[in-house]
Amino acid sequence: MLSVLCLSACKKEGEKEIDTEYPTIDVSAENAFPKQCGTLSRGERFTFRALLNDNAALGSLSIDIHHNFDHHTHSTEVETCTMDAIKAPVKPFLLIQSYSIPADQRSYLMEQQITIPTDIDPGDYHFMIRLTDKEGWQTIKGLSIKIK
Repeated sequence: MLSVLCLSACKKEGEKEIDTEYPTIDVSAENAFPKQCGTLSRGERFTFRALLNDNAALGSLSIDIHHNFDHHTHSTEVETCTMDAIKAPVKPFLLIQSYSIPADQRSYLMEQQITIPTDIDPGDYHFMIRLTDKEGWQTIKGLSIKIK
């Protein structure tokens, strides 16, 4: 019984190791943008910048910017931000976009231009970053931002 257990625990030659680690999204670097509690302006074009890492291979990245006028939460950050009063959306900004990551990258500095329309509701928003590695493990980073 012991020998069967030992043999089954051994990795066969040429057998691929299973990736069980989540990818990481680093927004702590000085040039990362946006940051928790950051402010953006209507009509502004900015560069989203974050360092993406995985132990094996990165897969895909998507960004979701949506209003937080009702004060719901999915922030993954410890720091809380000053919020405007709860309000009903009239013309909120919504962006859901996927971005390519070159194949077989373990580390990648994502830099993507994003434009905020001039005619959207100002206020509290969430900037959600979803990073999936090649095996399908996903990490979500939720930032609270304000659009003026």
